Parts: sequence; C-alpha cells; structure tokens
Amino acid sequence: MWWYEMDVKIKRTDKELPLPNYKHYGDAGMDICSAETHTLTPGEYYVFKTGIYMEIPEGYEVQVRPRSGLAAKQGISIVNTPGTVDHGYRGEFMVILINLGKESYEVKRGERIAQLVFNKFETVNLVEVDELNDSQRGSSGFGSTGKM
Repeated sequence: MWWYEMDVKIKRTDKELPLPNYKHYGDAGMDICSAETHTLTPGEYYVFKTGIYMEIPEGYEVQVRPRSGLAAKQGISIVNTPGTVDHGYRGEFMVILINLGKESYEVKRGERIAQLVFNKFETVNLVEVDELNDSQRGSSGFGSTGKM
C-alpha cells in the first residue's frame, strides 16, 4: 500500500450497523451511518447518534465532515463543520445535521450521514509578544484579494 495505515480501537453498540469504512481505495474520509431515523424539516438541526465509540491515537483528531451528495441533492449539512473529536474523548460519535434545503428530509437508520477524516496535528506553545513581524499580506483579509 502507498499510504500509512494504523490500527484504531473502535466499539459499536449496534452490530446491525456497519463500521465506518472507506468506499474507494485511497479515500481520505470514511462514511459513518446514523443509528436512528428522524425527519429534518427545513431549517431544523438534530443531533444524530451513530452507536460508534473510538480510542483516537494521541496526536490525532477525527474531523466530522458533511457528505457532498447530501449537501448537493438535499441541502443537508453539518452545523459545526468540520467537527473535531479529540484524542481523549471516549463518548459516542454524534453528528449535528442541519436541513438548509426547502423540503423536509428523512434521515433513515443506516444511512451514511457524514465522513470521518483522521488528522495528525501539532500542539503549540503560544508565546505572548508586544509586536509581530511584518509580512507582505499584513492584516488584509475577508475578501481583500478580490473575486477573480
């Protein structure tokens, strides 16, 4: 294999639901399913249980991201995207979906509702100073480079 693999401990409370999994070779995100059925009305958000618990390796986080098909076809997204699950968390993975569409949408038990992406990160020490070094960009932001 061309990429690095690591073992991650996972527990599921509902053996009828699949474990999160990659759909294609080399995918970054693995799909995770809803453990419950609930209809989202337009503008509504709901916290969906997944029945999944993980022991995330130290130095990693798991990002919970929307599925592009749900977003493009139904207007379903995640409220706090990407959500971060930290190394020390041992509770159930839950996904906060929101219906940004114009029609109600029924999320069914077993439906793929989000993607999980493992991400290695660095812990930093913040050093307080009175001044920062100049840069070419400076404090320009919020669209300062234009549209095209």
